[in-house]
Amino acid sequence: MADTLAAQIRSGDRRALAKAITLVESTRADHGEQAAALLEAVMPDTGQSIRLGISGAPGVGKSTFIESLGNYLTEQGHRVAVLAVDPTSAVTGGSILGDKTRMESLSVNPNAFVRPSPAGKTLGGVTRRTRESLLLCEAAGYDVIIIETVGVGQSETAVSDMTDMFLLLLSPGGGDDLQGIKRGIMELADLVLVNKADGDQASLANQTVSDYRAALQFMQSRTPSWTPQVEVCSALHNQGVDKAWAIVAAFCSALTDSGELQTMRAQQARAWMWSETAELLIGDLKQHEAIKAMVPELERAVLNAELPATVAAQRLIEYYKTQG
Repeated sequence: MADTLAAQIRSGDRRALAKAITLVESTRADHGEQAAALLEAVMPDTGQSIRLGISGAPGVGKSTFIESLGNYLTEQGHRVAVLAVDPTSAVTGGSILGDKTRMESLSVNPNAFVRPSPAGKTLGGVTRRTRESLLLCEAAGYDVIIIETVGVGQSETAVSDMTDMFLLLLSPGGGDDLQGIKRGIMELADLVLVNKADGDQASLANQTVSDYRAALQFMQSRTPSWTPQVEVCSALHNQGVDKAWAIVAAFCSALTDSGELQTMRAQQARAWMWSETAELLIGDLKQHEAIKAMVPELERAVLNAELPATVAAQRLIEYYKTQG
């Protein structure tokens, strides 16, 4: 099955790609084995795209910007995949998955693929399987992969660990945004775009650009070969989108020439391996019959403040090691 599905993905079959992403997102054990075989089969066909992460607070216009950029890129001959992450309700576990509605023209563009997925319980603005979905899109021949995060503020950092470039989108009005975004996410940004620079907000947008350029002077760049830039754009009117893409291309060229891009991707892959190892170990721990028998008593002791959580965790691990 894996070889057949891999061949369909390589041929550009959009239904096969959608099916494959659903497979890697599944939590069923048998699907996990099939997904692993599929990813191993497509691995030689990955790594040739530009990986772009885009974040920003809700209402900043991420979907509008991505649609404008995506349509511009397809006109230039690129094939674009958008992996959009929607927030998941902590109460019901549901997610609206409305990005296909918000990206109405891009979602029907034959040279684009838009896939919304629920964030689930994963922190950092992405889903647990965004990395796998990215590889599948590369194998399908998409040469620009855009990851749109949930967009809730300064926790949107995990996307920088799986993309080449991190783009932060802001609204006009530097003071409030500077307080809302905070230093953590700003230090990760390779490009800051102030959106909605049109009409009455054009002047305010230019002032915001000045504020952020001044602020970035006090922050260290992520890479020696690149100095973060701040520009304006109006995604609604397709203004500044071409310049933004020119900056993305310049960034990738600079890091490729210096060898930093290859090094960064290798480090990201290593970090991904250890992250996945931790997830699998926790899953195995929870399913271990002897451990499951211990849990109720330990949880009772923790709930009744008879035992520190740290000590309870250490006892679980020590017992798990003896059972190995």
